Amino acid sequence: MNQESLLEIEHLTVRFEVDGDVIRAVNDVSLSVSEGRTLGLVGESGAGKTTTALAALHLIQQPPGIIEEQSRIRVCGKDILNMNQRELSRTRGADISMIFQDPMTSLNPVFTVADQIAESIYAHVDCTKKEAYERALNMLEIVGIPRDRASEYPHQFSGGMKQRVVIAIALACNPKVLIADEPTTALDVTIQAQVIDLMKTLKQKYRTGMILITHDLGIVADICDDVAVMYAGRIIEQGTLREVFNHTLHPYTEGLFNSLPDIKNRKAKLIPIPGLMPDPSNLPEGCAFAPRCRYATEECRKTLPVLQPFEGTHQTACLAYSRPGEDFVLERNRAK
Repeated sequence: MNQESLLEIEHLTVRFEVDGDVIRAVNDVSLSVSEGRTLGLVGESGAGKTTTALAALHLIQQPPGIIEEQSRIRVCGKDILNMNQRELSRTRGADISMIFQDPMTSLNPVFTVADQIAESIYAHVDCTKKEAYERALNMLEIVGIPRDRASEYPHQFSGGMKQRVVIAIALACNPKVLIADEPTTALDVTIQAQVIDLMKTLKQKYRTGMILITHDLGIVADICDDVAVMYAGRIIEQGTLREVFNHTLHPYTEGLFNSLPDIKNRKAKLIPIPGLMPDPSNLPEGCAFAPRCRYATEECRKTLPVLQPFEGTHQTACLAYSRPGEDFVLERNRAK
């Protein structure tokens, strides 16, 4: 394990067996997160981002989910896939924590917000219930909620304030790794900005390693140091923010950028990616993106590409870069 890596995932493969079908949700994914750095995990709905995150906490329901034997996940040097339930309980919250996608369903409606934060602290920290409650009050203030609201219930908070409570629970035990699954979904733009600013501040203060799951490239540009792009359960491009944004390699990543509004030319039309992501229970033989790719060849439809290094830490899974002597440049890069 890399000395600086707080979370290291190697060859993660997750499938679900449902009604006789085998759904290949995550396929040979490898990534790592270091102290004080944020990895943006980007892709369409159904790409396998949340499944990857749940596997990192060993939260895949088994059955129907199956994490295949070659998969390796280490959190702070510890093999999380071989832990018993007691060890998992100690690791979750203390070493690794997760902000789930919907704060409306993440909070218990019959307990006060302070009691819910205190419960997490009491479960992982050697302290009395009174000390846990006092620490919960401090956590509320850290995320910008006055302590005099500690005795209120989730229904008394706005969506943005609920998200702050969820963040407080996730950070209550100062985890070394934080996974945030679409933390700004269903929030208005102003509250989104506040939540993102809060996450940046907390990351700087505690040097937390973070995975930010999102489909919003604007948020990725604002908060992330590294980027991994997922498609049909695979990482198809990864590197630093500068590498991926300034020298896009994969046609799918190009498509994501082309579907964004151009602030320099407000009359320019958006260019959507044609077609749909393939059914994970019936993935194509070759490149999963080939049916939607304007650069695809017959070879792409027959051969599965694997991640290969380009420059620096930049990697991509595209056969165009393995053809010797071919000068393959995406339209996005030609325009620069």
